[in-house]
Amino acid sequence: MPQEKTVSEAIQYRRSVRIYDAKKSLDKNIVKKCIEQATLAPNSSNMQLWEFYHVTSKDIIDKIAPFCFNQNAARTAQQLVVFVSRKDLWKKRAKANLSFMDATFGLNNPKIKQSSREKVARNYYGKIIPFAYVDFLGILGFLKYILVLVIGIFKPIYREVRKSDMRIVAHKTCGLAAENFMISMAAEGYDTCPMEGSDTWRVKKLLGLPFGSEINMIVSCGIRKPEGVYGERFRIPFSEVYKEV
Repeated sequence: MPQEKTVSEAIQYRRSVRIYDAKKSLDKNIVKKCIEQATLAPNSSNMQLWEFYHVTSKDIIDKIAPFCFNQNAARTAQQLVVFVSRKDLWKKRAKANLSFMDATFGLNNPKIKQSSREKVARNYYGKIIPFAYVDFLGILGFLKYILVLVIGIFKPIYREVRKSDMRIVAHKTCGLAAENFMISMAAEGYDTCPMEGSDTWRVKKLLGLPFGSEINMIVSCGIRKPEGVYGERFRIPFSEVYKEV
């Protein structure tokens, strides 16, 4: 097993690998550890609106591959990790954060005894989060959008309050977790390829995912063959994308 890499080394090592070596297997426990490290990714309001489906069954991988249009990264994968966005779990996750505060600050702590930090946190998860996430057929989201437009004339305000906005927030959060996972895998000497090219509806049905869930991306896993990296890495010159203000 290769020696673990530093963060910088792992970032340099990571490539989107599209052909894996069938003779070299992965330790599913190490992959699971990397998924666990994915849960430590920064995420919006610590709501953790994600789930991770670790596919180790070759039969299931073979069924998923056609839904990924039989691309090499899926066909030759040793394992798959399906990153799933769960915006629909916002109530449960907000409640979990409030329960954590009960454990941190004390259960049923009277407001008069609450620190300013506790008051702000409880108000955030008890009132602000529901304001941002609650919606009905997009109608409430539109009304909230009009409200913040008016308030925003007079002071800075959070403006992403529509249903579509919160969906984007949940997917950004899930993407951060996926990046943590891929860097963690690279540090272990394992390879990955994030795949957006897939029939997510069919994959969702195959895995029996909940109705309110959405697949963010499918990441194939394995150990690269030399031909599995399609050429040298290309990036736009840093000077074109770096702007110091």
